[in-house]
Amino acid sequence: GSIDWCCLPRFDSPSIFAAILDDEKGGHFYIRPDTPFESNQAYLPDTNILQTSFQTKTGDVTVTDFMPCYKDPHNRLVQYNEIHRLVKCTSGEVVLKVALMPKFNYARDKTILRSFKWGIVAEGNTESLSLCSSVPLDIVENEAIQTLHIRQEESVIFILRYGASQPRSPAIYHTEFKFKKTYEYWKHKADECIFSGPWREAILRSYLTLHLMMYSPTGAIIAAPTTSLPERIGGERNWDYRFSWLRDASFTINALFHLGHVEEAIDFFNWLINMCGECGPKAQILYSIDHGNPMEEHELQHLNGYRNSRPVRIGNGAYNQIQLDVFGEVLDAAHNYLNIAGYISNRTWQLLEGFVDAACELWSRPDNGIWEVRGGPYHFVHSKLMCWVAVDRGIKIAEKLGHTDKLDYWKKTVQAIYDDIIAKGWNSNKNAFTQHYATSALDSSVLLMPLFDFLPVSHEQMASTIERVINELSSNGLLLRYRTEETDDGLTGEEGAFLWCSFWLVRNLIRMDRSEEATELYERLLSYRNRLGLISEMADPTTGELLGNFPQALTHLTIIITGLELTKALAK
Repeated sequence: GSIDWCCLPRFDSPSIFAAILDDEKGGHFYIRPDTPFESNQAYLPDTNILQTSFQTKTGDVTVTDFMPCYKDPHNRLVQYNEIHRLVKCTSGEVVLKVALMPKFNYARDKTILRSFKWGIVAEGNTESLSLCSSVPLDIVENEAIQTLHIRQEESVIFILRYGASQPRSPAIYHTEFKFKKTYEYWKHKADECIFSGPWREAILRSYLTLHLMMYSPTGAIIAAPTTSLPERIGGERNWDYRFSWLRDASFTINALFHLGHVEEAIDFFNWLINMCGECGPKAQILYSIDHGNPMEEHELQHLNGYRNSRPVRIGNGAYNQIQLDVFGEVLDAAHNYLNIAGYISNRTWQLLEGFVDAACELWSRPDNGIWEVRGGPYHFVHSKLMCWVAVDRGIKIAEKLGHTDKLDYWKKTVQAIYDDIIAKGWNSNKNAFTQHYATSALDSSVLLMPLFDFLPVSHEQMASTIERVINELSSNGLLLRYRTEETDDGLTGEEGAFLWCSFWLVRNLIRMDRSEEATELYERLLSYRNRLGLISEMADPTTGELLGNFPQALTHLTIIITGLELTKALAK
């Protein structure tokens, strides 16, 4: 019943509650029984409305949390910076403890609480937050608290509103109306998913989760709504993911196409093209959610970090890196878009043409790679692969659209990239494609070669590579990105298994007609989701504990794509 992480009014705004990063200093807003209890959490079916149920010796109570989300009469999503918390006693009677302790600006600003007729106002240096309540709260130092007795069928409403200087009567906020409209909005989204199969629930939950990570004013999708949740407990691999990666955006388009949500995918493709149009072929790998540069990366020394995992970082320095794979991801999304939507405008083609030319120009250079290593740069096999994808898809699009003026040059380049990867990416001693040209270390990203049609899984070198990756990078059945002790990524310590990589393996197993193994691994990966069906980017292969920022867009995207591929394969 505690909100331990909340940034308003945007995903990348400074936190108001950050107990997840420091349970003493960070701030929280909890509603829970004041006596021993058991609890369960679930989304209301086919929605993003969360319900927490508490069971005590004297009675039961539910707390229903939602942020208003529905379309106004002009077909735009409403933008209320509100959290509504509906408390209802369903049996007996329960003593509840309510505690509000906001800490503005990542707990760096002084917070002053003031009491009003209809609730509490918290004020920082430049921010304000009001809590409207149908019951009064007392201010004790830097916390607003109340102990209340609630009996069967009685209910209490709390409305948290960012930017309000004074709470108003609960009736003003129309909680019942907003709940109904929000419920209908999410149900309609779920009803649009008309696919069936054994993994419908998991795929649908991932689809709904992705919508929680979209910033509606611009259409950007964030990698995750959190920062600095560690990739290894106690380690330094802690990053801020509240930004938009072009890679994630392109995979989102592909996932929506897989789902058959053509209109939604087209809207998202238009966002991607507009984003790329602003930055041109020298595109960065990530942007802030309003298309600008993320804040410079720096550390918050005053916060202890999740389970003492330091440092806590805000901002992300990776936006300055060179990652050549972005060209391939954008062009692959465009190729899929053309195959389904059937139209690319001249303006869009000119932009895509620029990306293909950039891939032709830059493919032979070293970069920081898909994993954003802070060692290097290196000649990563995956980066070369994605430059090949960019030129290959550019050729296919050009041929469909009748743009022939650069085809000869592009065809020579795509062959040159292919030959370079085969000659320099292959290690005959390992009998596998390696992470980069100057190492014998393996990397799970080479599993993308068959998925992008560079080599089929039946090819001798590819088949050998897949088996070597399984043998050398598996940890208790889950794939690591790479062995940290073999890779200069600029950091110390180990990390968990990167779940995205294991989903790539499932997709390869499908192509190898090993459907039974693919099904077993896919279902095991789904088992790492929490009780709400949410999942992070990594898991501890030994304990199963989720690691890294949460929930993770890439993992939910690949749950969708892999699940639909597996469903289709089993139906043959």
